[in-house]
Amino acid sequence: MLKSSDCRILVTGGAGFIGSALVWELNRRGFENIIISDRLGTDEKWRNLVPLKFADYIDADEVLKRVQEKSDSLGNVELVLHLGACSATTERDSDFLMRNNVDYTRTLAQWAVARSARFVYASSAATYGDGSHGMDDRMTDLHKLRPLNMYGYSKHLFDLQAQRSGLLRRIVGLKYFNVFGPNEDHKADMRSVVHKAYGQILATNKVQLFRSHRPDFKDGEQMRDFLYVKDAVRMTLHLAHAPMAAGLYNLGSGEANSWVQLTTAIFAALGREPNIEFVDMPETLRAKYQYYTCADITRLRQSGYQDALTPLTESVRDYVQGYLMGDKRLGDEAA
Repeated sequence: MLKSSDCRILVTGGAGFIGSALVWELNRRGFENIIISDRLGTDEKWRNLVPLKFADYIDADEVLKRVQEKSDSLGNVELVLHLGACSATTERDSDFLMRNNVDYTRTLAQWAVARSARFVYASSAATYGDGSHGMDDRMTDLHKLRPLNMYGYSKHLFDLQAQRSGLLRRIVGLKYFNVFGPNEDHKADMRSVVHKAYGQILATNKVQLFRSHRPDFKDGEQMRDFLYVKDAVRMTLHLAHAPMAAGLYNLGSGEANSWVQLTTAIFAALGREPNIEFVDMPETLRAKYQYYTCADITRLRQSGYQDALTPLTESVRDYVQGYLMGDKRLGDEAA
């Protein structure tokens, strides 16, 4: 879709986890005419920007203002990668989530489509809820889905609105599953278990996992579709470039692994024997906890994506040894 390496790209949430990884991969492909938009706040995610090459940084609220005013000051943007959102599954301010995850996305999408710019946005696997209605991105009746938290509902609501209005036929929504990897350390409690477990192992030589509170799952055998961020951004940019791609796509590894398998890979990357302690899950999480997620990526494959997925043990080793052990960001490899 992009005509040349000089084309202008807007990446919202560009200082965040997946957003900064997208900029890193764009840089690797020769793209530097990039506007990064975000809200830097008081955490350390600004550090993700340091190794990256981009044309400008504009605060997220300023971008929204310029879009609402139909200003041309953002330049001739050809691609919008909208990763900016509140991604905290524990966020309880529903009004904030509606403004930030629904209204902002709708305004930006309509602006991009009106300018014939490609619009790719982050939906979420959280829209599937407990998975009782499946996790198939080919589902046409999105109203069947029952998200378990307000974050998931905010993502689901925009998907619904975009489908109802016909906008979804002109844009691409990405249902990211459990993405982990470099540049996530600012996410506090929303960091992946890989990042949290790495710190636990260094401090205590053990990892704590939640006990299962369902008889059909043993302790630590709750399962997730874990996706390495380097695979996630390659998938994302494939769909950004695929001219016929539109609608919702699952982005995952296509297989489910248990928490025990994941933590065993972390210990292996550190050259240590597994030492896992099981603790009770907080009562507040039990009713909203997903015991099994696995992405059906048939639709992604049908769009032409042929890259092999990085095996879990290999991706964990790359993350732990290549980034966590040296406190490195994506882009520091070239320094």
